[in-house]
Amino acid sequence: MWWHSFREIVSMLFFLLNIVLSVGCSIVLISQKNDPVKTLSWVIIMLSLPYIGIVLYFLFGRNLRKEKIYSRKGAGDARLKAQLSHQMLERFHNASELPPEIAHYHKLIVQNLKSSQSMLLCSDKIDIYFSGKEAIAAMYQAMEQAQKHIHLQSFILEDDKIGNAVKELLIRKSRQGVEVRLIFDGYGGRKLGKRYISELKEAGVEVLVFSPFRFILLPPLANYRNHRKLLIVDGNVGFLGGVNIADRYCDGGVFTEWRDTHIRVEGESVMSLQASFLLDRFFIMNKDLRKRGKYFPRIDLNAMMKGDSLVKRYYMQTISSGPDSDWQAIMQCFFTAITQAKRYVHIITPYYIPSETISDAIKITALSDVEVSIMVPEKSDTRITTAATHSYFSELLDAGVNIYLFERGFNHSKVLSIDGEYCIIGSANMDNRSFMHNFEVTSVIFDRECAKVIDNKFNEDLKRCRKVEAAQWNRRPYITKVAESAARLVSPLL
Repeated sequence: MWWHSFREIVSMLFFLLNIVLSVGCSIVLISQKNDPVKTLSWVIIMLSLPYIGIVLYFLFGRNLRKEKIYSRKGAGDARLKAQLSHQMLERFHNASELPPEIAHYHKLIVQNLKSSQSMLLCSDKIDIYFSGKEAIAAMYQAMEQAQKHIHLQSFILEDDKIGNAVKELLIRKSRQGVEVRLIFDGYGGRKLGKRYISELKEAGVEVLVFSPFRFILLPPLANYRNHRKLLIVDGNVGFLGGVNIADRYCDGGVFTEWRDTHIRVEGESVMSLQASFLLDRFFIMNKDLRKRGKYFPRIDLNAMMKGDSLVKRYYMQTISSGPDSDWQAIMQCFFTAITQAKRYVHIITPYYIPSETISDAIKITALSDVEVSIMVPEKSDTRITTAATHSYFSELLDAGVNIYLFERGFNHSKVLSIDGEYCIIGSANMDNRSFMHNFEVTSVIFDRECAKVIDNKFNEDLKRCRKVEAAQWNRRPYITKVAESAARLVSPLL
């Protein structure tokens, strides 16, 4: 008899505790003044699913940008970046202070400076690669030629043929006296064994794991991953884009082909990539590198803006965005670039699960008689993301957006091209995870030649695509439409 009474008391205590926790979390969530629909959804989940709802909220629903959990406070590189960005804002307050060839982009340049302290810097050379095989070969060559330091960052790092080739190269360069530092995401590198990492460390390589993967099924923070892919060699050569360190980025894996876009830059613009890498290192270690002068080239703002008419210069802004930043800077950059387009917008993304802001920007731009074309893979690397992407097609077609399904393999590129005048290349997908939750990095390249290269490749890839026609799309089976709608409901978790 006493046992039944005890069970009833314990059950009641757990019930009351769940109510207290759910109501408390709901009050905190409401006070953050987030999107009302998302807020209401999470409140319902927490109140209707005892304890499970609270666990789901802490894994997927928290806004770490507002909670300030991620911080680079105290980082010397952050102060340096803020100082240079402030100088540029003062200098570029008037569009007339910008070089004539980029004065037209004054609004976007100032926005990027304010939202993410994205310094306007120059590259002496830019190479664009359209496959993982090409990009990894170029990265390997650059690391082979390193004399001072190698800073490599990857979301995915695997113990396979490519991963081991990179490991052996890093070990060899470290033993030659080159400073070698490696950062990989805890979830993206969760399959790495202790032997792989210990061999690197024994050779003197600094190996850092961003948010280590500890849970059996989920990382400690499922949403907030470091999705950046960077390589900096000797402070004057840098790489960024969509290519990770794994075999499938070269051989396609289960796909017949793996298309991707990655860039190599030389010159002052590498400073922004270096700053991003070192700030991530600071977050993990809470420690700056000493003698930062050897990692950053000296920037003469007056000389850079004056330029040399006989030398080709590429003006760039590299945007780092994530839960540690005050603004969703990459999403805001995409929004302004799309809505300011006058003739056309080309978008390539492996996943199209956009925020409402970007979705509206694309549809409104298309309705304003600007040609908007989106290229996505016919099949993604997961069925649920493919279904969620397809759930947006009808409304895009109604607005007049051209949709192309890449049929020959998987197109993993993350690219925008605007009016043939400038392009945006980086690690950020056109989805909520990249815009709101992950640490991402992308570069805006204000150069018509680079934009032309991107447009030419886009037009070439159209031969490998199937254009989605509204009439045919609307005739797909009802059960398929239901599945897509269901996938869209859980899209914030994808």
